[in-house]
Amino acid sequence: MSEERKRILLVDDDADFRSMLKTALQLAGYPVDSASNGKEAHSMQRSAPADILITDIFMPEADGFEVIEAFRTEFPQTRIIAISGGARVMTTDYLATAELIGVDAALQKPFEVEALLDLLRKMAR
Repeated sequence: MSEERKRILLVDDDADFRSMLKTALQLAGYPVDSASNGKEAHSMQRSAPADILITDIFMPEADGFEVIEAFRTEFPQTRIIAISGGARVMTTDYLATAELIGVDAALQKPFEVEALLDLLRKMAR
């Protein structure tokens, strides 16, 4: 049985991580576009909308919170997964904050690609 894969927009300022994750998602059958910052992601979403946004929190030129807010306003149908390696800085849990402002899921870096694929399968239901 063939299942149509949701189109993904991956946003992370770490080029190596972004490339690795994009390749893993493509190998799993997902069409993936990628951006290095939130400003670029927002522009890409306007021209070629993705079904699912995977965004880092800490990035230049529009951080993850700005991206989440913009997507929730302009593209409310887009599912959002927040990812971050700096989830706990001092006493603030940034992934928990992302969940409060409306992401569908959050993953702490480093994470297993299989954990992300599980989330994507659940979102496809």
